[in-house]
Amino acid sequence: MRAVVVRAVGGPEALEVAEVPVPVPGVGQVRVRVEAAALNPVDAATRSGDLVTAGLMAPREVIGVGWDVAGHIDEVGAGTGVFAPGDRVIGLRDRLDVSLGTHAEFVVLDASAVAPAPDRLSSVEAATLPLNGLTALQSLDLLDPKPGATLLVTGAAGAVGGYAVELAALRGVRVVASAAAEDEAFVRSAGARWFVPRSADLADAVRGLVPGGVDAALDAAVVGPPALGAVRNRGAFVSVVAGAAPLPLRGIRVHEQWVAADGAALGRLSSLAGTGQLTLRVAGTVPLQETVRAHYRLAEGGLRGRLVLVP
Repeated sequence: MRAVVVRAVGGPEALEVAEVPVPVPGVGQVRVRVEAAALNPVDAATRSGDLVTAGLMAPREVIGVGWDVAGHIDEVGAGTGVFAPGDRVIGLRDRLDVSLGTHAEFVVLDASAVAPAPDRLSSVEAATLPLNGLTALQSLDLLDPKPGATLLVTGAAGAVGGYAVELAALRGVRVVASAAAEDEAFVRSAGARWFVPRSADLADAVRGLVPGGVDAALDAAVVGPPALGAVRNRGAFVSVVAGAAPLPLRGIRVHEQWVAADGAALGRLSSLAGTGQLTLRVAGTVPLQETVRAHYRLAEGGLRGRLVLVP
């Protein structure tokens, strides 16, 4: 089968679409025939060697690429219980120490990392949900805002930020969304009560809307201290990028969100997407064979939604 791998880290040209053996599911695992796999910034960081430099993964002779997947169960290992061949699923590969990711024709995942795909949505759309949806959900769980609480979401028009706005609004949280001026209509439609353009002085602008500061901030854009400045004393703050969290000034609880595969939580997200309560955005599709082109396009920036690789 074909799979995207990296043997020597570097720019997009370091990516190789190689012929590799089809993986075999073990106990508690399933094999997914990949129909679509989203491309995320973490894939570029994997390819470039930034994750090795940051100490998040050890050097490997062969590095697999890809976290998100949508497709059909092709084979099940012993003890999987819930899933059977033919089931339409989505899943997340959250381990870094593997030689095969989801940017491939087949991938093996723990059954606990897989959930039924959203009803009435294509595999291309569904492939944009696992990593970013779980990151948003688990970040909100860390912050634990109660109904009526105020929450700042930076990067609110991005993949993680967009889901965070929608999920927070569903919890009855009042959201201040920060994004580019041209994205105001989208973030308001996602459920934001207030909007702050990212060109503004963030802390002052937010405090002008919410005197004393918001109860919590979900920093999807990795703004750092300016976002912390918008939070009230003894509030809460989550950064979604390792090593990017600011110091916990003014008694603010500061967390870094490390996403973890969770089939049960992913199932809840899938249900919300299937009923139209989460917006899945596709920036475009690219054949797996042209993964180098996709990485170059990702590096250009300005995407709304995710590029999706299709075997």
